[in-house]
Amino acid sequence: MTLSLDEKTSGCLNCGAHVSSNFRRVYGDEDDRVHRCPECDTLVRLHRGSAAGLEVRIPDPQYALGRHGGQPEGWS
Repeated sequence: MTLSLDEKTSGCLNCGAHVSSNFRRVYGDEDDRVHRCPECDTLVRLHRGSAAGLEVRIPDPQYALGRHGGQPEGWS
């Protein structure tokens, strides 16, 4: 099965979640590819450019456990 260009780029490059074409157009990089999405990043980081692959100074929830609603390991 051959995928069209739109089908190949319709997912987040980080987690693979589907993102709409409008989200890709607004928040994605110059090729409308999304490097992070609402499934794997926070809205604050996405609005500052993480979806387009830009480096953002706000801690990444994937690596900064305990931030943005998560709990660090060992906490109960």
